[in-house]
Amino acid sequence: MGNADSKLHFRKAVVQLTTKTQPVEASDDVFWDQFWVDSSTTVQDVFALVPAAEIRAVREESPSNLATLCYKAVERLVRGADSGCPSEKERQTVLNCTRLLTRILPYIFEDADWRGFFWSTIPGRAGHLDHDADDEGRPLAESLLLAIADLLFCPDFTIQSHKKNSPDTADDIRAIDSCEYIWEAGVGFAQAPPLNYVHDLNRTELLKLLLTCFSEAMYLPPSAENKVLNPWISFFCSTANRHALPLFTSLLNVVCAYDPVGYGIPYNHLLFSDYREQLVEQAVQILIVTLEHEAGSAASAALQALDPSTCPSAEEEEQEVHTPGGPDNLFVNYLSRIHREEDLSFVLKGLARLLNNPLIQTYLPRSTKKIQFHQELLILFWKFCDFNKKFLFFVLKSSDVLDMLIPILFYLNDARADQSRLGLMHIGVFILLLLSGERNFGVRLNKPYALRVPMDIPVFTGTHADLLIVIFHKIISSGHQRLQPLFDCLLTIIVNISPYLKSLSMVAANKLLHLLEAFSTPWFLFSSLQNHHLVFFLLEVCNNIIQYQFDGNFNLVYAIIRKRNVFHQLANLSSDTTSIQRALQKKRRTGISRANSVENESMEGSRPAVPAEPGTLKASLEATPGIDKITEKSQVSQDGTMITVPHLDSPHTSKSSIAAGASDSESERDHEVNRMQSESARSRLSSVSSTAAWSANSDWVSSWKAKLPLQTIMRLLQVLVPQVEKICIDKGLTDESEILKFLQHGTLVGLLPVPHPILIRKYQANAGTAMWFRTYIWGVIYLRNVDPPIWYDTDIRLFEIQRI
Repeated sequence: MGNADSKLHFRKAVVQLTTKTQPVEASDDVFWDQFWVDSSTTVQDVFALVPAAEIRAVREESPSNLATLCYKAVERLVRGADSGCPSEKERQTVLNCTRLLTRILPYIFEDADWRGFFWSTIPGRAGHLDHDADDEGRPLAESLLLAIADLLFCPDFTIQSHKKNSPDTADDIRAIDSCEYIWEAGVGFAQAPPLNYVHDLNRTELLKLLLTCFSEAMYLPPSAENKVLNPWISFFCSTANRHALPLFTSLLNVVCAYDPVGYGIPYNHLLFSDYREQLVEQAVQILIVTLEHEAGSAASAALQALDPSTCPSAEEEEQEVHTPGGPDNLFVNYLSRIHREEDLSFVLKGLARLLNNPLIQTYLPRSTKKIQFHQELLILFWKFCDFNKKFLFFVLKSSDVLDMLIPILFYLNDARADQSRLGLMHIGVFILLLLSGERNFGVRLNKPYALRVPMDIPVFTGTHADLLIVIFHKIISSGHQRLQPLFDCLLTIIVNISPYLKSLSMVAANKLLHLLEAFSTPWFLFSSLQNHHLVFFLLEVCNNIIQYQFDGNFNLVYAIIRKRNVFHQLANLSSDTTSIQRALQKKRRTGISRANSVENESMEGSRPAVPAEPGTLKASLEATPGIDKITEKSQVSQDGTMITVPHLDSPHTSKSSIAAGASDSESERDHEVNRMQSESARSRLSSVSSTAAWSANSDWVSSWKAKLPLQTIMRLLQVLVPQVEKICIDKGLTDESEILKFLQHGTLVGLLPVPHPILIRKYQANAGTAMWFRTYIWGVIYLRNVDPPIWYDTDIRLFEIQRI
């Protein structure tokens, strides 16, 4: 009964707030205490008892009441942080204020006139929230953020006290060193505090409020030129927050140490509540939001971190946060400085364990817990690779990178038919593009693939490179229409790894040739301004493998010989107006036919990719720039070092760079690619529709046909086809194995053209991708926070929520 009475009093207080015509005085504690002192409402209760319409009504009709409510709630949090919440009643008051602010803040942010409210000082109340003389006139937002930070290290509320509980020995929250109270062992902290589910629940609620504070970004329209930093994140991740280092470490360690399977008891997740999972979800979301900030300055910090002499010890780190080249955002700064091998290993193993969790197969169906926050984990892994080059090199120096590759490929394959997971497809491809810019990634892919992950792909015996190519083929040939802007990225990844692939399987070789055959048909080449670039990429893959890895790639050579008509047709492509029109009039299905697929038997336990259930919500995404905007070319020199190649707009480029890089003619397709990739335009485009302003003509076809890098392949065919035909006639062969044996021991030394330089297209950050990441990160967070639905039905402007 008491709980029902409590909810009734709370509801009455909300109604009074909306119906009072006169402003309620801030000094009327009897009225304001109804919201937090006497109530024992859960966060779900608060969302049910404080309807959106009533919050907006108070905002419009009684603005001073809403302002006072926010002020009083923050005041209570500050008081709780100062006192250390010694009593149960004070802890409940803090939780109630936390829940109420989590409910109200989105409605403050959605109104432009209110957005500055938390950053203004309230007349006559300066210094009331803080006792320090220096804090006179501190904005309400800063008081709130500092109170949350203090409360996240509050003994017996969110952390285990090191002292025996008694009034004389209680911890002074202002005096404790929060570095001694990091939540979990891991980076920079060796002790594992005992699990306490109450502390986990309290931390989760405070982090939910913190995430809500940061969500002001959702209510600003997207703009690549918008350089305004989120003031909430800027302040929280600055030196003003004395808990920045222990909090960053706590969040990171909690995520990377989490093991959803635990002791592996079947169905344990159905028998026991796992409060740590909720905390991990909130922790990883706070991390990706705070690390989204200041991407530009993080790059310089990452370069600094490559020099071991600049890496501070844990003790020095506090003093060295102000290094001139380092970012002001301390979370980015700390992440870029992690350098000890055991710390890097802890992070990598933790992320790999969690990302591989949904792939676990057991004999008992649904007996192991499956986590759902893999998109946030992929973003966190991306941030680590992008900001901390030591981590990237650590990932690539051993086969551990394959523990990340397999789940990424699994998610890509699984999401290819589901339009609601378009963002997941992008982040997976971006990560692989970033990794493929490093030589070690291509080398690691030569390791044999022995696992049997449940994917509906052909059975094959081969390497991880074969797996990657087979899945990329599946995405291109049977993914949904909106994936077409990713084709350039997918093929760029294959180009980057191709010089290092020692032996492709027959299945993977046939998939590559099938793509080339499909993309080189005249009707496809002539139907869009940029389609011919896909052919350039695939020819570059063939050239790299022939020139640098001929000895072990007899399967690919055999596939090229079998499909030699494709190369002859490309070399003899008609470019006269009549031929172009005739090709365009052929009504073909725009998808790539799978009829030529050699292997159709799927992996054991596989499940086909399925589209989203009707009614699924999805967040719109910003346009991603073209491949030439998100990569820069680097040439691999004799000693293996990379030399950046400047963009060449002149038509007089050297033959070697044309042969390897003609697929990046920047000026002609920027507008088209960006237009095709904008979310609003996608719905109006068919996958190969031509624009009204452009149509294929003879001059255009001739301009790129002359640059097709066919010389190496034509020379290979010229030498090998007569030899293979002679063997077949002389020995009466009809068996592939004998021909493959001949090709395996053949050589083309001295017969091929001089090897072209290896060109790698390395990912480079830019304003366009930064804006894409912002919309994607917040879209994921919006859709993942449904209990309670913090931002549901508010006026989001960063992206649109669409129902499929």
